[in-house]
Amino acid sequence: MTKSIENPIHLDALVVAAHPDDAELGMGGGILKMLAQGLKVGVLDLTSGEPTPHGSLEIRAAETQAATDVLKLSWRGNLGLPNRSLEPTLAARKELASVIRLTRPRWLFAPFWVDAHPDHTAATELVDAARFWAKLSKTDMPGERFHPERIFNYYCVHLKMHATPAFVLDISEFWEQKIEAIGCFESQFVTGREQMDPSFLDQLKIEAAYWGKTIGVKYGEPYNSREPIGLSGFDKLV
Repeated sequence: MTKSIENPIHLDALVVAAHPDDAELGMGGGILKMLAQGLKVGVLDLTSGEPTPHGSLEIRAAETQAATDVLKLSWRGNLGLPNRSLEPTLAARKELASVIRLTRPRWLFAPFWVDAHPDHTAATELVDAARFWAKLSKTDMPGERFHPERIFNYYCVHLKMHATPAFVLDISEFWEQKIEAIGCFESQFVTGREQMDPSFLDQLKIEAAYWGKTIGVKYGEPYNSREPIGLSGFDKLV
């Protein structure tokens, strides 16, 4: 996919995803919640996500645009790095750090750092390194030096594992919109999965209901962080 980081704007949060659909799967509810609170949220897909068994560059691009429209994202870009062979190279680190300097997000979101998918772990390593590089001086990277306050990690993993999150976000109000955005990626989650019982989308609902149950709400989304998470008070706890 051709690199596309057109017209970057200053953001409150930048969600970095290895592939188009990872952000929707891992934290579609969180994205919608932040947008509803008036925050500017962008997604940067690192690769095209193709090839896949039932997709193509054209199909995936159309699905990504449809999901973007459902979420009503403030901005979305794609670095055009190689799918299936994503690596945390110095060149890729510089490209991602440049986007961070141009969008200046308070928070970065990256995939959870343990996964069977090498692209996902490479993406997380890139985010960690690019966050540091974005604050460098005396560099030819565009934009002013900048250091996001936090990196949070969302779960979009290919391991049969039980997450131990740092916190679970109540996304009950936004579940239907989240699953609509995920459903836009028909080539990934519907085509070729017709015999699954429960369906892939139903499995996502079961998982979200489980995480909601852990905090006493209908649907939840788990998140993690390598760094401690501070609280200014207990008034926002569920």
